Amino acid sequence: MKKVIVKMKLKSREEFENTLTSLGMDFSPIFWQHDRVYVPRNYRRGAGFPRMIMRTEMKAVDRPPKYSLILKRHIEDSNIEIVDETVVKDYTEAANIVLQLGFKQIAEISRRRQEIRMGEGTVMYLDKIEGTNGYFAKIEAEISEKDSASAQRNEILKTFESLEQKNEVPETYAEILHGVI
Repeated sequence: MKKVIVKMKLKSREEFENTLTSLGMDFSPIFWQHDRVYVPRNYRRGAGFPRMIMRTEMKAVDRPPKYSLILKRHIEDSNIEIVDETVVKDYTEAANIVLQLGFKQIAEISRRRQEIRMGEGTVMYLDKIEGTNGYFAKIEAEISEKDSASAQRNEILKTFESLEQKNEVPETYAEILHGVI
């Protein structure tokens, strides 16, 4: 699946949530995610190399966690992300396979997350990343082969602008936390 992803550092979480509430939009309950990020040993940023993410997600304390393996590739010239996700039953075994394929772990990211479904294939996330100050808002929009990534990106930027958010963050959470990738 192809996605356009834009992330902003929020000036104020409270103001941002109040603005969304006034528009009739409410975030889901808070859930927790933990990512371990892996890259190939010869990884170079901007070369279109894949990143593998082992994700643990807890949506409720009375339900078991969901484990998934996510493959991401950022295509620089078109500014899109290729994202494929599969549910994993055995986290440890899947992580061992990733390592045996020649990937190395470069970062761990824990976050408290809320989401708003904004329509077919578009989700806004409100993230509190452990180890950082403040909150981030991120919009991920799926695009098809015929869709223009730059047009979709401009629409997302307009959405953020209408919400008075202009502090775009191009770095991944791994880069923000660890200065890597």
